Amino acid sequence: MNSTGIFSRIAILCLIPLFLNSCNDDDLKKAAEISSKKLVLSKDRSLKVEIVFSDSAVVKAKGYAPVLDQVNPSSGSKYQEMPKGVKITFFDPLQTVTGTIVSDYALRKETEQITIFRRNVVVVRNDLTFNTEELTWDQRKKMFFSPRGIVTRPDGTVLNAINFSAPEDFSSVDFEQGSGQTYVKGDLAP
Repeated sequence: MNSTGIFSRIAILCLIPLFLNSCNDDDLKKAAEISSKKLVLSKDRSLKVEIVFSDSAVVKAKGYAPVLDQVNPSSGSKYQEMPKGVKITFFDPLQTVTGTIVSDYALRKETEQITIFRRNVVVVRNDLTFNTEELTWDQRKKMFFSPRGIVTRPDGTVLNAINFSAPEDFSSVDFEQGSGQTYVKGDLAP
């Protein structure tokens, strides 16, 4: 055996007690404390999911998500996450399509009955298109809310809307501090 091999083995043998001495009771207590705070959750993933929303056996909406994660945290309420986006199609009582919502991400909180759409959210209806980065659907209040967005009408009207709200059917829209362009038919003369 050469002298380099002997020196490297002696160095390793000298370092082992140093490594063992660096762990003490305090470190073990800290590790136990950290692991006790760790949230344990279960996550079930489903692919190509279709969700049907109905009221009194009448289909109101159908949602499609390429990926749906059902998350059950150890504390707190469970939720559904759609990391690859979602598309929801709304229907009238005769099952005619009345509008759609598309987003790149969505989160549905079951207990609160709230769905939050994020990133590239687009709502399309016959009389308007609404673009935003975040839209919240409160199923209990039967309302949609957004901190800001752009409302576009078929006549070319474009409005920047702050604190946007609309009923579930988007029959009307409310917002604050609106600005934009609109077109008026006919003369404005008195």
